[in-house]
Amino acid sequence: MRRMDMDPTHELNGIRYRAGHVFPFGASVIENGVHFSAFSRDATGCTLVLFHLGEPEPFAEIPFPEEFRIGNVYSMIVFDLNIETLEYGFRFDGEWDPERGLRFDSSKVLLDPYAHSVSGRSIWREKPKESSFPHRGQIILEDFDWQGDKPLELPASELVIYEMHIRSFTAHPSSGVQFKGTFAGVVEKIPYLKELGVNCVELMPIFEFDEFENSRGDLVNYWGYSTVNFFSPKAGYAATAPFGTQTEELKNMIRKLHQNGIQVILDVVFNHTAEGNEQGPTISFRGIDNRTYYLLTPDGYYYNFSGCGNTMNCNNSVVRNVVLDCLRYWVAAYHVDGFRFDLASILSRDENGAPMMDPPLLESIAHDAVLGSCVLIAEAWDAGGLYQVGSFPAYGRWAEWNGRYRDCVRRFVKGSEECAPEMYLRVGGSADMYGGRSAAACVNFITCHDGFTLRDLVSYNDKHNEMNGEDNRDGCNDNHSWNCGAEGDTGDPEIIALRMRQAKNMLTILLTSRGIPMLLSGDEFGNTQFGNNNAYCQDNEISWLDWSLLEKNRELFDYVRRLISFRREHPVLRAMDHYAGVNATGYPELSFHGTEPWNLDANGPGLCFASFWAEDHERFATKEDCFLYVAVNAHWEEHRFTFPVVPEGYGWLLAFKSDGFSSDSGEEAPWAEDGITLGARTSAVLIAKKTG
Repeated sequence: MRRMDMDPTHELNGIRYRAGHVFPFGASVIENGVHFSAFSRDATGCTLVLFHLGEPEPFAEIPFPEEFRIGNVYSMIVFDLNIETLEYGFRFDGEWDPERGLRFDSSKVLLDPYAHSVSGRSIWREKPKESSFPHRGQIILEDFDWQGDKPLELPASELVIYEMHIRSFTAHPSSGVQFKGTFAGVVEKIPYLKELGVNCVELMPIFEFDEFENSRGDLVNYWGYSTVNFFSPKAGYAATAPFGTQTEELKNMIRKLHQNGIQVILDVVFNHTAEGNEQGPTISFRGIDNRTYYLLTPDGYYYNFSGCGNTMNCNNSVVRNVVLDCLRYWVAAYHVDGFRFDLASILSRDENGAPMMDPPLLESIAHDAVLGSCVLIAEAWDAGGLYQVGSFPAYGRWAEWNGRYRDCVRRFVKGSEECAPEMYLRVGGSADMYGGRSAAACVNFITCHDGFTLRDLVSYNDKHNEMNGEDNRDGCNDNHSWNCGAEGDTGDPEIIALRMRQAKNMLTILLTSRGIPMLLSGDEFGNTQFGNNNAYCQDNEISWLDWSLLEKNRELFDYVRRLISFRREHPVLRAMDHYAGVNATGYPELSFHGTEPWNLDANGPGLCFASFWAEDHERFATKEDCFLYVAVNAHWEEHRFTFPVVPEGYGWLLAFKSDGFSSDSGEEAPWAEDGITLGARTSAVLIAKKTG
């Protein structure tokens, strides 16, 4: 065994250093020094470059002696460095031969892929001072006081996910928070999240990214789906700019959310990076080992299955370890509860871009020891046309954004009667797609960051992305939206009322469907993007949540809040197994009906249906049996629904009706009739309980 204190020490301009010990990669603090370790298969040499904080020129450049290289790893220990004023990077020597995929340029100082903090972007929308994108690594002490916190590990059946963008959530002047558009701003809004009732926030990318992706300083990456570094949080999301505060603020935000029973899922982007295609900047991976990190064509160009210029070589063993190390780090160091993987189908492609039957990366993530209790959600498609919703390699662990659920609900509520047979499957947990797994594999949603908001879905027939500067060519054209009679804002009270009903109808279906529901932030109070369905570059009122709408649309907020509470109160709606047959109540746990009970052509068209849920108190450990009846009339004419007969001694109560009724107190209103008449495009939820 080699003893480190017996290794020879070198010196360069008064700086002492010696050979390192390979792992861990990146920069880590050890006694009296910092350990640096970096990988490159094709490089012929590596130099460590050290800067004082904010200085343009390095104070030291230390080439790694050949004896400091073990295999393809360069490592050294440098003594007596002040990490609070230190920035660092690497230069890699090697061939410049793009046709063979080699793009080494020792004139560039490259960002460490394992850096835990990145300098140079600490102020939001501070434009780059030069075109070289001077990102440098910083070293962070992992000494945050978690006060006993750990990931919450809530059961999938309990989750109600709330997707948000850190900046958009509180940047608007109406947000009322002190630290707008920051991690600290989210902390100020925790009482609101508690009131709404969500217990899981899914954060759009918070890995370090550049808002500005070209030398002119244009804002082209507001959403954050173009990563600069996988291991460091976005410095511009910190309320204060000094060194390292973003790590402290993010950890504090997660700890506070956990203290309030709210999990944190990160939207992660391992499918591509901010380096783009051949014309993009060299920041890190391209200059370190281009052929390892990216999928390349035989003539050295970048495969573009991401639609963003390049594609990570995810199933290469080195890249696979980077992804695993990253995920483990965020769980261990930041206590995150799970991950949503952007364009996750790319993670199943081999080095030639072909889909793999048994992708080693996905299997490794599924069975990893550290990630064993994490929520894993796949966006099961990519920009190369690979669509795996319902067939994503799951290994018993992965859930999926159910895009088929989204499209079906939108079309049905809009008035597409041919969607009826599929609607019953989607409401029941999509057993046709996930029958071999539980409904926990199914994340149901109607809207997300990518597309119309819920309000815009019922207010616009067409996208209005003119402000994006692409002549309205960007964004999806097939939105299954309907403006209810007028394009955009209107003063017509009938159209306004219809839009409110349609929004409530979709939310009612979402929160009474089996599977994990996900809401887009702001939908609960009618937030609008003014018809923009691709606001990836809009850092303004288009993207920011307008909190003044909360009071204006308090009726909608209260309806959503009560629906979430109702779902929490009734475990039959949250059950994740595809239960079949009659339970102890003497009824099927879930059955579908037409306007008459037990009378439905499950394979035929229609615009009226009811889901009937029999909640068995023994199976769900509730006080007593009860029956839930969710009636949906998507027709433009009124219809009367007759309830199924329930056991003697039970009485019906009205819980929700999308044309106005919902009980703010949580107490349902007695309903003496044996059915209910629903007006055009209206839904209702009733419950049968024992009387007396």
